[in-house]
Amino acid sequence: MSGWTNALLRSLPLLRTHSGSLRPRKGDRVVVAMSGGVDSSVSAKLLADQDYDLSAVFMRNWDTRDESGTDHGCEWKKDWEDVQRVCRMLGIPCELIDLSREYWNRVFEPALQMWESGNTPNPDIWCNREVKFGALFDHLTRKDSWLATGHYADKSWARPSLRLSNMFIYDKIPTRPQLRRPADRSKDQTYYLSAIPESSLARALFPLAPYKKTEVREMAQKWGLPTASREESMGICFVGEKRKFDDFISQYIPPKPGPIVDLTTGKTVGKHQGLYTFTIGQNARIKGMPQKMFVARKDPEANTLYVVPGSDHPALYSKSIVVDHWKWIWEDMPPEEIDSSRGFLAQVQYRHRMLDVPCRVYRQSDGTIRIEFKSPQSSVATGQVAAIWKRDWCLGCGIISDTHSAGQA
Repeated sequence: MSGWTNALLRSLPLLRTHSGSLRPRKGDRVVVAMSGGVDSSVSAKLLADQDYDLSAVFMRNWDTRDESGTDHGCEWKKDWEDVQRVCRMLGIPCELIDLSREYWNRVFEPALQMWESGNTPNPDIWCNREVKFGALFDHLTRKDSWLATGHYADKSWARPSLRLSNMFIYDKIPTRPQLRRPADRSKDQTYYLSAIPESSLARALFPLAPYKKTEVREMAQKWGLPTASREESMGICFVGEKRKFDDFISQYIPPKPGPIVDLTTGKTVGKHQGLYTFTIGQNARIKGMPQKMFVARKDPEANTLYVVPGSDHPALYSKSIVVDHWKWIWEDMPPEEIDSSRGFLAQVQYRHRMLDVPCRVYRQSDGTIRIEFKSPQSSVATGQVAAIWKRDWCLGCGIISDTHSAGQA
């Protein structure tokens, strides 16, 4: 048997902690996390038609008083009112849980540090891991509770694929939860869920998995849900759509002006107010240049932003990346091929609205993950989350710490 299989057999006691009911049974406690939007409202309605002990929870993750000293005009109040209206209609209890302290400490402050150092974090991914599928789970009084969300994602159960001659041993191996892509690939949110721990995934429900967004809207209208015509929210949750990111983040990070340098000529062509105000691949909008200049590199130590002419310059493309702080959903069982010379063949995604691309994944001697793209990819920034899939099965993710430009030798 391989070393991977031997490790699996040694870990059987650990794996049994993930076993149990694969789906809620009649009378089981199910808590649906509601945001005030149409997706979580339809999720609640779908569950209300089942014979569960159903309730709803609304998470308050951002405290406007931290910015202005008052809650006047705060968006969360409108969201909470909409949640209560839907729950009254469905006849289910709901409660508000204030997780703003947990959000600040576990998500926002780490993101601030990354922005200040010139990286491009994705707070929404860590919000799902640390708050929705972390702190919220801790608030649930019964550990056998199920948590449902309005994410467009799916889940299946499977035993690890093994080559075992002793089928008695194989039958002792419990099934484990797998995070999978949903039916509506255009709304797929598994990227945002790629960091959640297996223990949380095992108790998670995704009622919208088999539906397309258009069907969800139609169901909401057919049922007369109060949120049926509500517009979809976009952007980072604590920034919202009505204000510019730079204006918001400048309340927490002081300006740190530095030069903008043309990477091809070495000449200074402008000045930035902070590396956090730009991300890799962005149009730098430098006045007086003969053509558009795009951000190719950041140097935090020199506080310098490097740009190149044109959106197809080789310096904008990466052929490989290094990823640290890696989180496998099956934490004790990464693919054994990652330690081989040929690597593990997979697909990678490093931002939400992109198609996954083929890659090979290797584990390096220092424990970091190296991902080599089949073809060079544009606009890859340090701080972004890279998640990998085996077909439609999401295996985990980590934070990009380095990129290897296709323009480098």
